[in-house]
Amino acid sequence: MGDGVLTDAEVAAEAAVLDEAEQTATQCRQTTEVHPDATMADAYRVQAAWLDLKLARGEHLVGHKIGLTSRAMQAAMKIDTPDSGFLTDAMVFDPGTTLRAAAFCDPKLEVELAFVLGTDLAGADLTVDDVLDATDHVVPAIELIAARSYRTDPATGRTRTVVDTISDNAADAGIVCGGERVAPRDLDLRWIGALASRNGVVEETGLAAGVLGHPATGIVWLARRYAEQGLTLDAGHVVLAGSFTRPVDIRAGDEFEFDYGPLGRFGLSFD
Repeated sequence: MGDGVLTDAEVAAEAAVLDEAEQTATQCRQTTEVHPDATMADAYRVQAAWLDLKLARGEHLVGHKIGLTSRAMQAAMKIDTPDSGFLTDAMVFDPGTTLRAAAFCDPKLEVELAFVLGTDLAGADLTVDDVLDATDHVVPAIELIAARSYRTDPATGRTRTVVDTISDNAADAGIVCGGERVAPRDLDLRWIGALASRNGVVEETGLAAGVLGHPATGIVWLARRYAEQGLTLDAGHVVLAGSFTRPVDIRAGDEFEFDYGPLGRFGLSFD
């Protein structure tokens, strides 16, 4: 991941810029436009500083997301590893909710599974079986993603890098869980599939195996990365395991339905 090169003041300033962009739903310049030498380590520092701002406002950490879990997305970002972000209680929305599209910066959604931990998960030598042992249940989930910093800067044309994306909380804007909960070993999780429809038209389909071969694989990566920092994934936290579809654009007036077959279906609307 490399060592950080930004000062603590620079990290705090970047977190403040992203926080304001989110609160005003107005996109901002990319972190690497100002700090072209910033590393992935710096990006996670910015992300952590942003989380501190949210916690200071009274939000609570409820979980984590894992992104860039597909070969295509890793190739596009020129990396060979996933990334991760945080989830707070203010980012959790109920199925069937109508959200305001204009409240998010360039919003999209992705189809995923969420793992809710029953016990703490920590260690550098974890396996998929360890993740399944620690999981209370798995549930269908939709991740709302947003780009607080420009995906492509309108002034310069430069596209954002993985450093920009990680600084921007790995593009995480929210989570919606719906459908039926399932114990982690009651089904072969690789074969859970979903249909994502917008305004009655199927836009995306996928299988959970599209996430690194097994949806728990990314959680192994995250727990190992946390272990390097002396951190754990806590019991009760939800972990978004990674998308197994391409992102679907969100527009005002859109109505979505997500059909997970035997695990049920649920909807989400944007005014």
